[in-house]
Amino acid sequence: MGEYVVELKNVTKRFPGVVALHNMQLAIKPGEIHGLIGENGAGKSTLIKVLTGVHKADEGEIYVNGQKMVFKNPNESAAAGIACVYQELNIEKLLSVTDNIFINKWLKKGFLLDYDTMHNKAEEVMKSLGQDIDPRKAAGTLGMGVQQMIEIAKAVLIDAKMIIMDEPTSSLGEKEVEQLMRTCRELKSRGIGILFVSHKLEELFELCDRVTVIRDGEYIETRDIKDWNNDSLITAMVGRTLENQFPKEFGKKGECMLKVENLSIGGVLDNVSFEAYGGQILGMSGLVGAGRTETVRAVFGADPIDGGKIYIKGQEAHINSPKQAIAAGVALLTEDRKGQGLVLAETIRTNLVLASLKRHSTGMFLDERRIEETGEGHIQTLRIKTPSIDEIVGQLSGGNQQKVVIGKWLNSEADIYIFDEPTRGIDVGAKVEVYNVMNSLVKAGKCVIMISSEMPEILGMSDRVVVMRGGRVMAVVERDSQHFNQEDIMKAAWGGSLDD
Repeated sequence: MGEYVVELKNVTKRFPGVVALHNMQLAIKPGEIHGLIGENGAGKSTLIKVLTGVHKADEGEIYVNGQKMVFKNPNESAAAGIACVYQELNIEKLLSVTDNIFINKWLKKGFLLDYDTMHNKAEEVMKSLGQDIDPRKAAGTLGMGVQQMIEIAKAVLIDAKMIIMDEPTSSLGEKEVEQLMRTCRELKSRGIGILFVSHKLEELFELCDRVTVIRDGEYIETRDIKDWNNDSLITAMVGRTLENQFPKEFGKKGECMLKVENLSIGGVLDNVSFEAYGGQILGMSGLVGAGRTETVRAVFGADPIDGGKIYIKGQEAHINSPKQAIAAGVALLTEDRKGQGLVLAETIRTNLVLASLKRHSTGMFLDERRIEETGEGHIQTLRIKTPSIDEIVGQLSGGNQQKVVIGKWLNSEADIYIFDEPTRGIDVGAKVEVYNVMNSLVKAGKCVIMISSEMPEILGMSDRVVVMRGGRVMAVVERDSQHFNQEDIMKAAWGGSLDD
């Protein structure tokens, strides 16, 4: 057995028009939690796909326990002991937990599937991961955290030597993140190597033994976690220092752009009321399930309401569909950019004009010249990393996909921009670029509403904060208020009063 469970030496991977990886280095020790960080487009996804046999390296070598390997497909990588828990979970929701764990690895008794044994083994491995559940249940009826443990259980049962975790906490609540951390430490104690890919610096410092930084497809540096700090990690990752992670700029408070009165949806929203102004960012804070996303979906006409009124620029608006919301000057950048924000099989060019086809048409025909000029402009100003405007959006990194969504809505020339978790799953450098887009909108007198589960982001960028819990507004906190701090906002999110 070699010193490293998995090692990459000088790995290069090319695609038409782009070198995705160049002389990449990576070495994971047995029983090590090894962080991997880099900007969106740095090559993390390509590196994962090379390790898992989805892509074959053009140059370089891969070693598993000291043995040189050439993976032609994912089955060969899995057989060598490399497993991956992807950000987009590969769960068959209608099948049972047992079926998901043993899919394509069935245990048989004669010609029949041995479900008694599989159920017992599934229950046993899930218990070892802190999940005491009935393995006969449909996986889709369980929470995201449990579904993620099902993916990890698959890796444990194939006796994986290394598990890759790709942005594993991006869709988890606080309790689920804590369970995942415990599971990672348990796997480490068994001698399993973990490659932990995350944009969240605090997770790397809490969990990892070493961290490798990559940038623009190149290996930058690996250090023990004690030899990194926030500033050095960010500088290594983006190739420059970031003077301010939250570059808040203040606009001039304008008219009330959006007023919501007693918005109600049975069992979901209970008399939600708030106001949002031009020239300001209104933050929406709260725990998972607080009703923030449901509120903005109702405002956008994506979900029907049972009661309440919506006013835009002082006029009551009857919005029953997203089409009507767009016509009224409202833009919604959804939390689920892949499922609801983009057409992944289409080009950047097409996606950028999906919300503004009339603005890019002449008579009955699309104005291709104008579309190209607008698109190239957004590629430059939003710093979208792409070979061309005709690149398929599904081929872009998560952060660059998010920038395409932003560009799509900027083309709509809306007055009210709602950003739902706009920086989830993107790196520190890309986050600053998103914040600067918000700043430019605010300075232009637009109204920005930002839903975020990241408290530093809420405090760093908001002018006012609406705090929600259980579908109700618990508090509205002004930036210059004595309550504009993490402790008081969290107190309100947990149901406490700020008047005490």
